[in-house]
Amino acid sequence: MLDIIVLGAAAGGGFPQWNSNAAACNRARAQDPKAPARTQASLAVSGDGVHWYILNASPDLRTQINQTPALHPKTGLRSTPISGVVLTSGEIDTITGLLTLREKQAFALYAAQPVLAQLDANPIFEALDRSLVSRYSMALGQPLALTPAGFSITPFAVPGKVPLYAEQGANPAEIKMDGEFIGLDISDGQRHALFIPGCAMMTDPLAQKINGADLVFFDGTLWTDDEMVRAGLGAKTGKRMGHMSVADTPDGTLATFAPLHVGRKIFIHINNSNPILISDSPERQAVEQAGWEVAFDGMRVTL
Repeated sequence: MLDIIVLGAAAGGGFPQWNSNAAACNRARAQDPKAPARTQASLAVSGDGVHWYILNASPDLRTQINQTPALHPKTGLRSTPISGVVLTSGEIDTITGLLTLREKQAFALYAAQPVLAQLDANPIFEALDRSLVSRYSMALGQPLALTPAGFSITPFAVPGKVPLYAEQGANPAEIKMDGEFIGLDISDGQRHALFIPGCAMMTDPLAQKINGADLVFFDGTLWTDDEMVRAGLGAKTGKRMGHMSVADTPDGTLATFAPLHVGRKIFIHINNSNPILISDSPERQAVEQAGWEVAFDGMRVTL
């Protein structure tokens, strides 16, 4: 069995974003039921219902834990059912929540070696006592048994770019598939769920990996590549930020997933500018007609 809880469904900044005066964010602030607020993207996964692993430590992690009874302390004065944290990148909105977990609590931390190097280079992350929080490097294509939680994870390369704070050189936003940016294949030995919260483009190897999965959580950052530019919210396109977009053709998510066979398809890491967050939008209707779901905080999926 795989028990998966969406702790947060939004992209960096959350929904509503703290400094956004856009109509959608204002609907969320007004607690419009058709525009529910969402925290920044993260999952909790368990195979036994007792031991849990967090996939990506978002800046909202403390709030997410407090809102999720399965992650509350169960024994002793200080305890946690969280056995570990797994990172898919070194982005700010995937690592900042680690600092929430600094209260002398033992857990395991897993990431690709380049991401661990980013953490090692920043002394603030030494707040995680290394005598309690061991850091482990994950190798692409190598299954990692997360015992006693009852499932395994296998990292695989996804096209992406280095975090903004690490950009340098003549081509700082170069899209690479070198293992710094990864997806996770989560399996109990029978069923497979894929977690791909960021993806710059679809490739043949990635399509082959996705095809046949029981469940895919996939990058839903933007509806169209230039939506933030057109809305006056920023100068960067989705491609510049390392994200493919939902509706673009022929290389957007809806188009590239159309020939693939997937049990359930769920968008996650959704930017506050993306209208699929709003349940009464035509864009939401379009993705639902294409067989997609839109993640929300507290969403629970059992395989």
